[in-house]
Amino acid sequence: MPDTALIFGLGYTARRFARALLTRGWRVVATRRTVGQDDGVEVMTLDDPRLAGMIAGAGAILSSVPPDTDAALPDPVLRAWHDALAASPARWIGYLSSTGVYGDARGGWVDETSPIGGGRRSARVDADLAWQGLAASTRAPVHVFRLPGIYGPGRSALDRVREGRAHRIDLPDHVFSRIHVDDIVATLLASLDRPGAPGTAHLYNVADDEPASGNAVTEYACDLLGLPWPPLQALDEAGLSPMARGFYAECRRVANQRIKRDLGVRLLYPSYREGLDACLGAARDTGDAT
Repeated sequence: MPDTALIFGLGYTARRFARALLTRGWRVVATRRTVGQDDGVEVMTLDDPRLAGMIAGAGAILSSVPPDTDAALPDPVLRAWHDALAASPARWIGYLSSTGVYGDARGGWVDETSPIGGGRRSARVDADLAWQGLAASTRAPVHVFRLPGIYGPGRSALDRVREGRAHRIDLPDHVFSRIHVDDIVATLLASLDRPGAPGTAHLYNVADDEPASGNAVTEYACDLLGLPWPPLQALDEAGLSPMARGFYAECRRVANQRIKRDLGVRLLYPSYREGLDACLGAARDTGDAT
């Protein structure tokens, strides 16, 4: 019988992780708002009572569910299933967090030893700490993966440029880190292969090697597509959504040495250039490059 992986929240990144596990011969069960099958993944809702048995029988468990901002315990998965997870015999438990927990570093570098909790994402900080706390009460090693801006096929600067949603913002000293979705998946698999000791939380920043400005990424995407750069605008002129504006509220560079040292990760896309090149190639393969 194949090992079972349970994934809470079958979103963009988790779906690609699920595909990688299926390729390895795992059975994959996941949650989302709608039930059914999704490319070989068995899908149920977060309140399905069968999840108790799934948790008890899973060899690996991953949560990618974002926190609630208006709940006393902001993580929906831990709210519903903390005790079952604490009793889980899984060999590996992972949680997809955010580098937003570090807050604003004014362009400086942050690593896994940097303090958290000084930024705008208090619910994410609480969820991150709650998953770390789970490590003390479960037999499974718990891994918290802190992710910056995620991009990949169908969700990159190339798509924003094609759709006329790309901007260049006049903030010359602003940089942030990012990561290609396939490098997240590779890191999760490397962690699964090296689960580490139980009883403690294993923290990992998952970022590429080259923090860069959003303008540099947009300009490179435009060049790849042979399109003109968007005009340079002040932040208040760009008409950005609150979420998009949030990227400019904080400035930090995310260090990634731990995933290389402890997990042996070799990034497929060490900068946005290799990553966008690959995204363009994937679009050409599917006929969506124009």
